[in-house]
Amino acid sequence: MNKEEQVLMGFRDIYNKTVSLNKPKMKDSFKGYNSFEVHCIESIERNVDSNVTKLAESFYVTRGAISKLTKKLIKKGIIESYQKPNNKKEIYFRLTEQGKVINKVHEELHKEFQERDKAVFEQVTEKQFDIMLSFVEKYNRHLDEEIKKQGIDITNRNDFE
Repeated sequence: MNKEEQVLMGFRDIYNKTVSLNKPKMKDSFKGYNSFEVHCIESIERNVDSNVTKLAESFYVTRGAISKLTKKLIKKGIIESYQKPNNKKEIYFRLTEQGKVINKVHEELHKEFQERDKAVFEQVTEKQFDIMLSFVEKYNRHLDEEIKKQGIDITNRNDFE
């Protein structure tokens, strides 16, 4: 295996191990909610004036998938929709008090996970972080260019179908 393959395999392993470690606590803390719902709640809280289009783009899913998800979250009383007085066409989302509680628990779990992994990150120098961030940015730009060049609609994908 060459270094390129090792790096990509390393990213995959880190992602899979992190998910495996975090999953039991996430599952315990969010009974009745799936990961997509919890991360949508987080995104709505972090981004002012979230709407179907912005959410679909950030999750690389269809607007239809987000529409379905937001209806479900509205029904659960986690988010509410609103319109701006000067724009009656667009519908936006914000968290309800119940949604804010869920987001707070999610933030606390992330802090706990960061604390667990702190020992590794404390050993990384600023220069090493800069090199890693530079690589991630370059690779992301490359992938964006390839997606554009190939005309792939990443908001309308079904993995491995």
